[in-house]
Amino acid sequence: MSTFASLNALATHLRDELESKKFILLYAYNGTGKTRLSMAFKDIGKQIVPRDTLYFNAFTEDLFTWYNDLEGDSDRKLIINRDSHFFDGLVELEMDTRIRPLLQRYADFDFRIDTDDWVVRFSPKGGADEFGIKVSRGEENLFIWCFFLAILQLAMDDDGTGPYNWVKYIYIDDPISSLDEHNAIAVGNHLAQFLNRKDHAIKAVISSHHTLFFNVLWNELREIDRKKFAPHFLSLTRTTGEYHLSYTGDTPFFHHLTLLQEIWRAKESGQIYTHHFNALRSLLEKSSIFHGHKKFTVCIKQQDDDPDDTLYGRLVNILSHGNYSFYDPVEMLPENKAHFEKILADFLEFYPFNAELTPETQVQETTS
Repeated sequence: MSTFASLNALATHLRDELESKKFILLYAYNGTGKTRLSMAFKDIGKQIVPRDTLYFNAFTEDLFTWYNDLEGDSDRKLIINRDSHFFDGLVELEMDTRIRPLLQRYADFDFRIDTDDWVVRFSPKGGADEFGIKVSRGEENLFIWCFFLAILQLAMDDDGTGPYNWVKYIYIDDPISSLDEHNAIAVGNHLAQFLNRKDHAIKAVISSHHTLFFNVLWNELREIDRKKFAPHFLSLTRTTGEYHLSYTGDTPFFHHLTLLQEIWRAKESGQIYTHHFNALRSLLEKSSIFHGHKKFTVCIKQQDDDPDDTLYGRLVNILSHGNYSFYDPVEMLPENKAHFEKILADFLEFYPFNAELTPETQVQETTS
C-alpha cells in the first residue's frame, strides 16, 4: 500500500505510473475525492505543456445546461458552453454525425446540434418535427458520454494536425451516474473496445465507485494487456487527510472485501465512529447477496446456545439507520462499540475470508 499526503502527490504518482502502464483503474467510495483527483491530474499537465489531458467528470457534465422554456413550454434545449476547449472541433468536424452512431447503442431518441446558437435539441426517434423535448437525466448523461467518446475517437484518429492533437492522457471519472446496471455493463464494454485500439499512444486513468462497472473494466482491460494494466483501490483516512492506494492484483475486487478491509482498519485502530454501523450493515447485506441469501441477518452468527442473535439483528437494524455523516464523525458509545466488535468478530468466524484475496496481502507479494 502506498500513502500520499495530498491529491497532487497522488496525481503525480499516477502520471509516473503511466510511464510503464497504459491503463490505470481506480475503485473508490463516493466522497473520497475522485473528481478532485482528476482535476489535479489535469492541472499538472497544464504546468508542463498547454494541456495534455482530455477528461470526463462532473465538470464535463456541467458544460451542458438546460434551458427549459418555462414561458412557452415548447423549446427546451441543452446549452453548450462554447468557451471550453472540449468543443474545439464542434463546428468543423460535424460532431452530430460522429455522436449519433455511438448514441444509438444506448438510446431511442435523436438530437440536433445548432452550431449557430450552441444548443442541442432532442426529439423522439423518428420525430423530426418534435425537436424540443426534455430527455431524462440518464438519457442526458448518455448523450454527454457519447459526445465525449466522439471526441476521444477524434483524438485517437488525430495525425498530429487536428484540434485534439494535444491529448496524451484521458482521465474518466464515473461516467455512469444515473444509469441502470444494463447500461453500466454496456458503457464499460464499449469503453474497453475504444481503449483496445492499437493505432494510438493515448493512455487512460478510469475511476469509479460503481462496483459492477469497475469489475467489467477490470476483466476487459486485463484481457487487453495484463502487463500494462494497474488496478487499485483508493481510500482516504479522514482524520489525517492521507490517501492510500492499494494494488488489487490478479483477483476480482469484490466490493464487500474492500468494505471489510475498511471496517477492519477502523476496528484495529480503535477509531470506530457511528457511521461504521452503516458500513457494517452494508457489509452484511453485500455478503449475504454474494452467498445467495435474501436477508443480511443470516450473516450474523446464530447458534442454538446464543440468545443474542435476534438482539444483534435488531441492533444492526436500529444503529445503521441514523443520519451519520462521514464529514463530521462522532465516536461510537462504548456499549455500541462492544456490540459492533462482537458482530464483526462473529461474522469473520462464521464466514472466514481468504487473507490472500485482500489488497494488503497482494501489495506485500508484489513488493517482495
